[in-house]
Amino acid sequence: MEGFLAALAISFAVIFVAELGDKSQLMAMTFATRFKTMPVLIGITVATAVVHLVSVGIGYGLGATLPTGWISLIAGIAFLGFGAWTLRGDSLTDEEKGKAERSTGSAILAVGGAFFLAELGDKTMLATITLATQHGWFGVWIGSTIGMVAADALAIVVGRYLGRHLPEKVIKYGAAALFAIFGIWLITEGVIELR
Repeated sequence: MEGFLAALAISFAVIFVAELGDKSQLMAMTFATRFKTMPVLIGITVATAVVHLVSVGIGYGLGATLPTGWISLIAGIAFLGFGAWTLRGDSLTDEEKGKAERSTGSAILAVGGAFFLAELGDKTMLATITLATQHGWFGVWIGSTIGMVAADALAIVVGRYLGRHLPEKVIKYGAAALFAIFGIWLITEGVIELR
């Protein structure tokens, strides 16, 4: 149970931070201007749960086949990369924004489909794979899903009710710093294990 809670907490924190300022968070805000909040959140939750289940499956498989020292080293480098990616920022293209604004039919299907496609290969998917190589798959799956949905729900609330954006520079630099800290910690752990 302790391993599950650790995986849940770490995954929640990492994915919540990774999602701040991500393009899917911008999509959540865009969909919330077109559809009611609850169908948007349901669509986000279903898509996230599916993508992150696939991610933990990949990560668990890698974790079972690679030595833990190498996993820590690779994960640390990946987290440094996620930090750089976060500093670079993410934005919606005009095409992605248009799709979010024009979506017809069921709001849940529209949001779920858009989020599923947007998350494939995204940094939150890659971070979930990385976390699953070192922690229990179930805790990582639940924690990463809740972390992403919580960050997107925050974007919806902020975008809809407060009418202003979170301070983007503070979020960007804070998230990048946290990724760098996790990355350095994992690299150090990997180097110690490989000795």
